[in-house]
Amino acid sequence: MPKRGYHHGNLRQALVEAALQLIEAKGPTGFTLSEAAKTAGVTPAAVYRHFEGREDLIAEASRQGYVMFADLMQHAYDKYQPSALAAFEATGRAYLAFARKHPGHYIAMFESGISVNRTPDLADAAARARQILERAAADLSQHIPAEKRPPASMFSAHVLAMSHGVVELYARNSPGAASPFPPEDLLESGIGIYLRGLGLIGPDD
Repeated sequence: MPKRGYHHGNLRQALVEAALQLIEAKGPTGFTLSEAAKTAGVTPAAVYRHFEGREDLIAEASRQGYVMFADLMQHAYDKYQPSALAAFEATGRAYLAFARKHPGHYIAMFESGISVNRTPDLADAAARARQILERAAADLSQHIPAEKRPPASMFSAHVLAMSHGVVELYARNSPGAASPFPPEDLLESGIGIYLRGLGLIGPDD
């Protein structure tokens, strides 16, 4: 197996990519650093030049995932301006799209048990993604008087949880879960019901 990291000066990234493959195949706790090294084509000792342990390797995969996730959320938010509702719904769809397209990163971010506060860089990347959704939520509630307005951080967190539930149950081939509706439709209708309940959108929106 060629030692790609040494030849291209990219050993750290080769190890992250190896970890992502293993995360998809075996889960975040189903592989060892030695397996990651073998998949990357380097010796186990080489791993420790860049990562102290498996959790540090997964944390870096998570950080990179959050950077990509935030970029995707930002694109979705910008694309549907100036409609606050369309932009907010687009961020939810972006969540589903990310989970489908980047399952290894998604698992590292949301299912590995690695805290977003493990490193400052990881915390910053996660915060940026969260702030985009909160900004979209804040836009949606501007027409409500400040004293009656629900906290944007609260209902954006609820929608994030709803998005995660749809992904886990219906968008990642979960055994035993089936729906006659596409995941995107489930999420959009759920968001609509929730937002109407809060009085953030009208019955015809």
